[in-house]
Amino acid sequence: MRGSRLPWVLLIVVSAIGYGSGPLFAKWIYPSGFDWLDLLAWRHLLAALILWAIVLALPAGRAALRQIRLRRGLTAFGLGALFVANASTYFASLTWIDASLAGLMTYSYPAIVAVLSIFFAHAPSGLRPWVALAIATGGVVLGVGGISAGREPEPIGLVLGVASPIIYSCYIILAARLGGESKSGTGASDGGGIPPLAAVPLSLAGTSFGVFVLRLAAGRDLLPLPIPESALLPILGVATVAGIVPIGAFYAGAQRLGAARAALVSTVEPVYTIVAAGILFGEQLTPTQLAGGAAILAAVLVAEWEAIRPAKN
Repeated sequence: MRGSRLPWVLLIVVSAIGYGSGPLFAKWIYPSGFDWLDLLAWRHLLAALILWAIVLALPAGRAALRQIRLRRGLTAFGLGALFVANASTYFASLTWIDASLAGLMTYSYPAIVAVLSIFFAHAPSGLRPWVALAIATGGVVLGVGGISAGREPEPIGLVLGVASPIIYSCYIILAARLGGESKSGTGASDGGGIPPLAAVPLSLAGTSFGVFVLRLAAGRDLLPLPIPESALLPILGVATVAGIVPIGAFYAGAQRLGAARAALVSTVEPVYTIVAAGILFGEQLTPTQLAGGAAILAAVLVAEWEAIRPAKN
């Protein structure tokens, strides 16, 4: 069990690093004149185009798409459209709050996912995951509550930062159900779910469509053009490193681990984000926030120690 779970734990860590790179790319893009809605338009359009090209070029990808029934394909597409609400609130919040704080606030979602999984998915078994969840939640509370005096964020930024994990939690549970997860087992154990090679490109197409609808509703051009030269590489980065990689990796990993356990492992993301933001942008965290980050890492170790501990000789 330990050996079979470790690759999927690592895949979720890769997903967390990819997602955690999103606010870093955003901080490079925003000074160019692009706002969060411009970023989302290019992020998801490029991600969808690149991934569709890859999937259609692979025999396994074409086979996976041929096996999808229309109803399930539309479900994956609609799920991608729901992701727009999560991405919109998250990237919009970065207009008013630090990338490091946004990363910490987002990680109230594992607790929400764990509770929802009791009713709609495969809840964690045993005491260890729940203890780890409590530690991780405490780490997030320390991180958000450790804002130093004189650096209080705008209320609108906090509201958006809170809305994002709630929406994302619902998205994760629905994605887990799409992947075949039920109350009795994970997607891999229960079978019957849509494989990642079909689910992820369909979902990304839905997200891109949702962003375009949002832009039209806001009276914006369908695509922001031209792309500022200084924003070109960060946009490619947010579409691939912070788009295709984390969305696909999380979906595949959650099929094996279950939504709740995958969400818990993902709490390494804010640790990565706050360290990288500190190095790249000089954002500083208080000792309380650093303690929160340490608690998050400890929680992952508690939850997955059996999978990641060194093997005995």
